[in-house]
Amino acid sequence: MSKSIWTTGGVSLVALMAVLGSPASAQDQAADTSADSGVTEVIVTGVARKANKLDTSISVSAIQVEEMQKFAPRSAAEVFRNIPGVRSESTGGEGNANIAVRGLPVAAGGAKFLQLQEDGLPILEFGDIAFGNADIFLRTDLTVGRVEAIRGGTASTLASNSPGGIINIISKTGAKEGGTLQLTQGIDFGQTRGDFEYGGALSDKIDFHIGGFYRSGEGPRKAGYTANQGGQIKANITRKFDNGFLRLGVKYLNDKSIGYLPMPMKVTGTNGDPKWSSAPGLDAKSDTIHSVYFMQDAGLNGSNNRSVTNVRDGMAPKSLVFNGEAQFDIGGGWTLSDKFRFAKTEANFIAPFPATVGTSAEIVSGINSALGTAGTRLVVANGPNAGSTYTGLAMIMHTFNTRLNSLDNSANDLKLQKTFDALGSKIDLTFGLYNSSQTINMDWVWNSYAMEVAGDNARLLNLYAGNTNLSQNGLFAYGVPVWGNCCTRHYDVQYDIVAPYVIASGEWGKLTLEASVRQDEGKARGTYAASTQMANFDVNGDGVISNPEKSVSFVNYAAAKPVNYNWSYTSYSLGANYRATDHLSYFARYSKGARANADRLLFGKVRDDGSVSREDAIDFVKQTEAGVKYRSGPLSVFVTAFAAETEEQNFEATSQRFFDRVYEAKGIEFEGAYRIGNLSLNGGATYTKAEITKDALSPTAVGKRPRRQAEWVFQFTPTYKMDKLEFGANFVGTTDAYAQDDNQLVMPGYVQTNLFADYSLTDDLTVSLNVNNAFDVLGITEVEEGAITNNATNYVRARAINGRTSTISLKYRF
Repeated sequence: MSKSIWTTGGVSLVALMAVLGSPASAQDQAADTSADSGVTEVIVTGVARKANKLDTSISVSAIQVEEMQKFAPRSAAEVFRNIPGVRSESTGGEGNANIAVRGLPVAAGGAKFLQLQEDGLPILEFGDIAFGNADIFLRTDLTVGRVEAIRGGTASTLASNSPGGIINIISKTGAKEGGTLQLTQGIDFGQTRGDFEYGGALSDKIDFHIGGFYRSGEGPRKAGYTANQGGQIKANITRKFDNGFLRLGVKYLNDKSIGYLPMPMKVTGTNGDPKWSSAPGLDAKSDTIHSVYFMQDAGLNGSNNRSVTNVRDGMAPKSLVFNGEAQFDIGGGWTLSDKFRFAKTEANFIAPFPATVGTSAEIVSGINSALGTAGTRLVVANGPNAGSTYTGLAMIMHTFNTRLNSLDNSANDLKLQKTFDALGSKIDLTFGLYNSSQTINMDWVWNSYAMEVAGDNARLLNLYAGNTNLSQNGLFAYGVPVWGNCCTRHYDVQYDIVAPYVIASGEWGKLTLEASVRQDEGKARGTYAASTQMANFDVNGDGVISNPEKSVSFVNYAAAKPVNYNWSYTSYSLGANYRATDHLSYFARYSKGARANADRLLFGKVRDDGSVSREDAIDFVKQTEAGVKYRSGPLSVFVTAFAAETEEQNFEATSQRFFDRVYEAKGIEFEGAYRIGNLSLNGGATYTKAEITKDALSPTAVGKRPRRQAEWVFQFTPTYKMDKLEFGANFVGTTDAYAQDDNQLVMPGYVQTNLFADYSLTDDLTVSLNVNNAFDVLGITEVEEGAITNNATNYVRARAINGRTSTISLKYRF
């Protein structure tokens, strides 16, 4: 007959041996324990209590696991492209995507103003950790019941650091008994994958679910080696009581997936009307600058000791996650609920990045300028024709070799709720307390190479002065002198957050009003060490000081600086929903939220004493939205007008630039579904008019459209089912956007078509075909350069969507 709550280190363990109170209804109990019910009408993300979509004053969408497979996704970010209002640049591989919502900027990468969650708690507390994007640690498989996404609204007050929105991956729980075995084989690319899931009842009081996947292969681009290998396993168990439930879960992810960074592309024409194509010998849709002739990056590690990194590791996350959820009616009309998550997380991130692209003579000149050498030519270092002079297109290549020693994190969300009779209404009142802790312990140990531009296993190139080799197997510097040797560093910082919040809502006839407020209190404690140059250090230990060893980048621990600052901000959100009829509702909402900046402040905004200005520490977002929701029979239509003002302090590693800006975005968001007979139509579109309204560092950017922000982003999925066959297409598209904020070079709009077909061999056995980018279109999502020389041949560095890839799957349900 006891109840105890133990809280430590941001993680709460709820131990309830017995709880007294009135039993929950069967309907409520089923809702509590069934994330895989398939009922899209009821949502759990961005609301204090489960709610019907038409009764909420927020914009929220849900994607069922069956729908996800129709998108022919090759990563989680390709699933997110199908959420209205979300711009997901899914060209980094199975992670490292840039994700934005409703015109909020992606100034430096990741998902700064949007949080990725699993079962209601963040995968990482900050969505734009350098080389630690949250989607690197996320895989979608058959254990997913559905994906829910909220844009704006209560994202400001029901979560920390995510004023733009929340994408929540909700796991199956075994409330529905059954399982699936699935084998997937790549037809025109290297991939073999096996998935499984099974759940059900162990007794009338206990449900469980377990599942996972393992896959291996070269990946959607020709790397020349097995670039994707690994998988994950997830499990949970739920104990139901008369007055609530208790659920515990675990996930183990151990994976290696290739990371695609920008690669050389050819552009002719003009900035306003460019003609994009592949660089000679490097297909922008199917090749990568990864190569079997560059498999190891030898140098120093974050402790300044000799180290060799395997380039095949790519993005290599390892994460062990324990999570839990409990909800109980504790008597007197009060409900106590708690969610906790603890993740032991680390990763490698290594991928080649072209710092400069040009002729062999231009690359020689660039290296000489950076090193002060007198090189005269490039010579093939390995592979066919090694030792011969190279005269083709080449690049200075930096290894983005980053060791994420620890991204350990924990979070706990405790809520106490009650419904009161007051003010002529039933008032729902929620008191919440959120705690989290996020460690960011990271080493950057980047080196510089010369490499040919080629897609079929590019060779490394040595720099020669006459007959004297100034390189070591393509490596010409331990560090990145072309970028001022900026990027050897170590930091170890812990970020702790405590955030109490209150939510109140009431219904007066057809009108529902809601108000919420959240107070975030945070602190950052740790150390940061930048780079210094060590003269004449024998890195490879051969007893000889080679030219690259004459100046070696070290982590300068002797001059390490403290990180010691606090931040505090208040968020609030006010919303109203009018349920005009059973099928129609109108809503409006105003919200003010914020995002605390994390590790990117370490690149130049932390003072010598460890402090940070309030202006740099916090970016505020103000949002207004209003819309209409309609659902009747086979037709659903949701339309939302929105406006946002966003502050942005940031740092971009690839360009070594700081940002200090204010953005404004206005637009309208459409989402709809219609079913007529065997034909189903689902889709959405978002129109966004965005501009930079203030810029403290680059005033000429004021009035410009933010880079990579198209006016229209859209998705459309028609599906037709006849007897044993179901088939359809998924169209994802965008209109033109600018490569950079100076609004010169245009990235053309495109439409990507994904096809799928399922045929039931028996009631339980299905064979499926899906084709990603069926028409092999060229779609540009990211460009490093902002302009080209008009009417000339230019080579820029860009990321493009993958070309056509096809898979066939055999799925058995039992």
